[in-house]
Amino acid sequence: MRTQSTLNLLVINDDQLYAERLVQLLSGYYDSVNLGFLDDKEELLKVLRQQWDVLVFGKAYDMSFTDVVSIVQEQSIDLPMICLVNEETAAAVSNDEGLPAVVSGTMIKALRFDQELPVVMAICLQHSNLRSRRTLKTLRQVLSESEQRANVLIKNSKSAVAYIDEGIHIYANDPYLQLFGFKSMNDVVGVPVIDLISGGSNVKGFKQFLRQFDKGSRKDVEFNFESVRTDGSTFEAKLQMASATLEGEPVTQIIIQQNQSNSAEVAKRLAEAERTDNLTGLDNRRGFEEQMVVIHQQATQGELTAGLLYVQLDSVGKIRSSLGLKGIDATVKQVAYMLDELIPDGHVSRFSDTAFMILVKNKSTADLEKLAAHIGSRISEMLIEVDKRTTSTTVSIAVVKIEKNTAEPTIVLERAMETINHIMVETSNHGGTYHIYDPSEHANSDDHALAESLVDAITNNRFELSFQPIYDIDRDRSDFFEVYLRLPLSDAENTVLTPDQFMTVAKSHNLLEKIDRWVLINACKKINDVRKHHPEARLLIQLTSATLVDKKLPNVASQLIKAVGGAAGVLTLQFNEKDIVDHLTVAKSQFSALSEVDCQMGINNFGSSAKSIEIASLVQPDMVRLARSYVQDINSADNLDTVKSLITSTNEVKVDVLMPYIEEAATMSVAWSVGARYLQGYYLEEPSQTIKLESHAAS
Repeated sequence: MRTQSTLNLLVINDDQLYAERLVQLLSGYYDSVNLGFLDDKEELLKVLRQQWDVLVFGKAYDMSFTDVVSIVQEQSIDLPMICLVNEETAAAVSNDEGLPAVVSGTMIKALRFDQELPVVMAICLQHSNLRSRRTLKTLRQVLSESEQRANVLIKNSKSAVAYIDEGIHIYANDPYLQLFGFKSMNDVVGVPVIDLISGGSNVKGFKQFLRQFDKGSRKDVEFNFESVRTDGSTFEAKLQMASATLEGEPVTQIIIQQNQSNSAEVAKRLAEAERTDNLTGLDNRRGFEEQMVVIHQQATQGELTAGLLYVQLDSVGKIRSSLGLKGIDATVKQVAYMLDELIPDGHVSRFSDTAFMILVKNKSTADLEKLAAHIGSRISEMLIEVDKRTTSTTVSIAVVKIEKNTAEPTIVLERAMETINHIMVETSNHGGTYHIYDPSEHANSDDHALAESLVDAITNNRFELSFQPIYDIDRDRSDFFEVYLRLPLSDAENTVLTPDQFMTVAKSHNLLEKIDRWVLINACKKINDVRKHHPEARLLIQLTSATLVDKKLPNVASQLIKAVGGAAGVLTLQFNEKDIVDHLTVAKSQFSALSEVDCQMGINNFGSSAKSIEIASLVQPDMVRLARSYVQDINSADNLDTVKSLITSTNEVKVDVLMPYIEEAATMSVAWSVGARYLQGYYLEEPSQTIKLESHAAS
């Protein structure tokens, strides 16, 4: 049956005739099939910028199927994948029923090249599944954005708007509060709407009106009545009612208009006058701040990116001393006209006596740098006429990018001023240049800048991973590696931050899950390369509470395990004991789901709570990593007995123990006797950015 649609099919293979054959067979199911064909990695990275519906992988010049899965995962693209194999390989990977090794909503692995009908059916099914996901995502986004836009409009509306639930106020904007004399939102929440209606007949009529509306009648949605304020005064008003949602829940929206003859046109002209600079005709500081709020809000919602250029006149003292205030005014006016001419698609305002603000949308860092250089060059070339005399000036320009995770407007403004001060210091107060604010240069001292550096590290792969071997006593080998995350900064000291220095900021800016996902994908890419030569190599990865409660984690882990070979135990995910205690029910369910997809589980900082053994017994991890306090002073008899007792109890609930922080020979000699299966520490080997697989005869 034809689906009356278009299929965008991406085929990675060395046989284009096979791809054309697939298109021919699929033409019976689609109006059109757009084919993308390639066989190397560089082409794949380019074509993934387009939207594809299904990816079929056969053979490639420099890629394996796991490489393709890693690339798609890293790009966060929802793209179903089908892996084709020859008859010999298919026999090796299929199960007893002869079915492919992996069949899911996003991946079918090990279909045979020569069985074309199953391949075509698989493509159609995967495409249908994808379209359902896309439709659901679009509908959810439309609903969320509609409510968000409505709430923003209501909050900034000049009309008096409130939300009620069963006749009770649950929200009101500022004009509504001012209209009735409420001092704050807390004063109106919980107040019945009929308390604002004066007179028994009005109250009776409104109750009838409200009942009809609640029953679904939309014949009459307006109600005229006499309203009463909190101070007892009354006024004639009109109420309009509509259905709405607030935080996803159905509510009733009311708009109240006071019947009065004030002129909207006069109010509009007054508002315009309040935001206009008299000398230049540009917006003044108030106009800039209003525009800044709008653009910042759009940027933080991901609708656009923007740039702020703070343009400060240089040589002001020299102009004043030679030409007086008239010279300053003439210079400001002519620079204002020049800026307005140079920025036709942006917003220019006079911010202070001798400074301007420019807001431009959707320009890259390179574009902003070119714009700042162009503005500086054009203004330095100007000849400014003042009463038959001529003067000139230069400008210093601070550039600050405004993106999705940028700090609030006041901090953006502070950064611009700080950058201008930096220019003045660097040029000995001569100015005449520009500087772009780089958050990573300030990440050590500014939490907002650190958050932006974290976003940049996620987006542009600026994090670093290191790997420390773990010695397995039972297997007498060190092919198990713990992953450590680091954030290098581009400050003068070349600082490198550890997670304890940035995870608090990451949590406050909702970045934990994104950081965890970056670590998972990139660590698995690394181990996948290593396992081609050392198939027993495996990873231990520490994740945060945000990922512990993420329902998508089992699916993500399953995909990654399949991508790196699908072996049970290749990946062990580790969570802090405190996070598990805080989310115990979720943790138990999550550990069970991960175990079903062959992902092993671990508990870090084990033994830090009073009920560690009970917790391990409940969630059933594969291993636990002892808290540092147990290893310190382990040479004392009391501490040694405590460690032995904890490890014995842990082993009794069938959980292996990792003893970390082995930093010296004395600790190493004791570590053999406590019953731990795994040993780790700088005495054995330090972390390295490469995975070293050498035999460790620990002694």
